[in-house]
Amino acid sequence: MERTKIARDLSRLIGKNKVSVDEALLRIYSKDPLGNVGKALAVVFPISSNDVSKVVQYAYENDIKIYAQGSSTSLAGSSLPLEAGIVLSFERMKRVLEISLVNSYVFVEPGVRIDDLNFELASKGYMFPVDPASSSVATVGGAINSGAGGMRGAKYGTMRDWVLGLELVLPDERGSIVFSGCKTLKCRQGYDIVRLIVGSEGTLALVTKAYLKITPLPETVIVALAFFPKLEDLMEAVVNIKTQRIQPYILEFLEKKTAEIAAKSINSNINIEGHMLLVGIDVNREAGSRYVEWMKKILIRHGAREVQTAESWEEAEERGLFNIRRSLFVAQSKIAREHYKNVKDAKVMLLIEDIAVPPSRLVEAVEGLKELEKKHGFITMLGGHVGDGNLHPSIGFNALDPKESKRAEEWFKDLIDLAISLDGTVSSEHGIGLAKKDALRRELDARGSVKLLEIMGNIKKVFDPKNILNPGKVV
Repeated sequence: MERTKIARDLSRLIGKNKVSVDEALLRIYSKDPLGNVGKALAVVFPISSNDVSKVVQYAYENDIKIYAQGSSTSLAGSSLPLEAGIVLSFERMKRVLEISLVNSYVFVEPGVRIDDLNFELASKGYMFPVDPASSSVATVGGAINSGAGGMRGAKYGTMRDWVLGLELVLPDERGSIVFSGCKTLKCRQGYDIVRLIVGSEGTLALVTKAYLKITPLPETVIVALAFFPKLEDLMEAVVNIKTQRIQPYILEFLEKKTAEIAAKSINSNINIEGHMLLVGIDVNREAGSRYVEWMKKILIRHGAREVQTAESWEEAEERGLFNIRRSLFVAQSKIAREHYKNVKDAKVMLLIEDIAVPPSRLVEAVEGLKELEKKHGFITMLGGHVGDGNLHPSIGFNALDPKESKRAEEWFKDLIDLAISLDGTVSSEHGIGLAKKDALRRELDARGSVKLLEIMGNIKKVFDPKNILNPGKVV
């Protein structure tokens, strides 16, 4: 169908100011952060569930694909308009509808940015704990669809642990609006549709409202930033911390060269003395100094050469102890570009990966990554949420060089095999999208569970019989 007709029809249904077929805008909404380009025919900006329902009815009747987007920060190609279709941007549905402290929930629209939500909650002494690296722009709807995690995942887990109920628009002839889940912390409604939608990457239904659990802000968080000459010693320190009857609030790391570039990119005055470990533990304020000393002793005992500490989150922020870790993506990009600065007409692409292994096997994972670096000849940039075993190894390669592109594919395959061999998973928080469909099959095959892909495909058919929602993703 021609885009002009789509624009005219949708404008009549929901209003002209909510529909655009401007070429420049279409190009923006057809791209993802890794440079992949799709085929948006129109971009629609609904402001209500009824708007979404009308768009879905229209798309169902005319066999037009729909791609839901929040801020489009996915690193797995999850929201890319793979086939020609409508991009449904939820950026105008960004209201916080209700905050209930006594009921421990917040009721929001999907376009609310996570940092904005937490700014509002902080004034009441509460927080929504899921904090992806892109939280300044990442939306609630995007986090639900991707099953996002973040730095606080060591203590609070991922989105699947924090969603109580969802208002959904189903891809049927009526664009049916339904609600699944509850406003209560305990809820049994037969099959758990809410947990099925979380992490489904917009392939089953469109999220238009959400009840999310919230939790009190900790009284205080003590922080330690340490540097280790040997990466193995850092990982051993992580394993030791995890066995001390302490649940870390955050537990993050960057390998040495990545930390150096990250520090340089933000003009940090912190001296990089090796591989970086960032630890946070929430405690009672009176216990802060005692836990700081306890943590410092553990880190030094495992070989930390430089340890900086803070007795509160505020002090750590003032001293910039989090800034290097927050600059991981910037560092990965700079290292890759620097490597190819003298290569004429190079198209530098980043593979930013998202494996997880049981924390007890982190040392084996790091050793395996070193072997892959030797085998394939790529500079491996490494960081991640080691508190829950989630690693983000990445490489840069010249996409215009067929041999390098092939080597990058081989590196990726070997990385997937490494994660599987260590009882891990191929995707922790980035999703499956386009990039990891084959990797998911390999993981399930290794577990003797490929049958699950057939079940997932059947679930997709039940929810979306005409395959109009985000086709070609996940399964």
